[in-house]
Amino acid sequence: MPKFIDLILISLLMLIPSAHGSELKVSIQLWSVKEELKVDFKGTIKALADMGFQGVEFANEFGEFANDPVGLVEFIRSQGLEISGAHTVFPTLEPDKIDATLAFYAAAEVPLVVIAWDDRAFDPTTVWQTIADLNRLYEPVTQAGFLFGYHNHAEEFAPYRGKTTLWDHIANSTPESLVMQLDAGWAKTAGINPESVVRQHPGRTFAIHYKASSPESAGQTRPIIGEDTINWAALIVANSEVGGTQWVVLEQEVYPDGLAPLDAIRLSKRALDGFLQTAER
Repeated sequence: MPKFIDLILISLLMLIPSAHGSELKVSIQLWSVKEELKVDFKGTIKALADMGFQGVEFANEFGEFANDPVGLVEFIRSQGLEISGAHTVFPTLEPDKIDATLAFYAAAEVPLVVIAWDDRAFDPTTVWQTIADLNRLYEPVTQAGFLFGYHNHAEEFAPYRGKTTLWDHIANSTPESLVMQLDAGWAKTAGINPESVVRQHPGRTFAIHYKASSPESAGQTRPIIGEDTINWAALIVANSEVGGTQWVVLEQEVYPDGLAPLDAIRLSKRALDGFLQTAER
């Protein structure tokens, strides 16, 4: 049964037409404005919608809608936005919590559930535990109607057995339709070209994080898209050609020169829009 479900999901993903340039939809990872959401959830979402984002990716902060997933999706839609996905962690999917977690996401019409972080994946001796949990949860999550995925930090690009990386090992040891949500900024921090990662795992990047840099690399270049060292044009082509990418999720974790988070996001969004428009031509 799990293999049959996997084949269905792979087939559905293959039916989705490749997006090019501005056809890629742009979402915002709400971790970028985590403090602002705590103060004014609705106002912050409205400000992001005004910047031209097409979607939001949740990071476990729902403001006044924490117990009202239907109201949450209605409000998001009222701002002209879609929900591109949600980040969570393994404990929310344990037997005593998984039903409530997935019920909330289903009512909120979340299409993609992503494991945002698991430090067991940072160590060659414990990465198997991460893989085991991804494989164990794959069937219940996908049977509930979601895409299921895993998100990287820099540590997953450490060598694994001298031949590959921990990230590659996770990808090679999980179902082909498990979304490998690459974080371009963390890959770059680890000295890895994000474009090559997308091409190495074709069809597995339904959603990707576009981030100029991680906190650790702040100061080397200004952590604003277009002012950093990632080749965004090449990455957009890779996402369009082989990634199976539908959502580019902008994330802003560093706010240089005293910029307010929304102002830093606005600068990165403006540059990203330019790269996407150029790619369309």
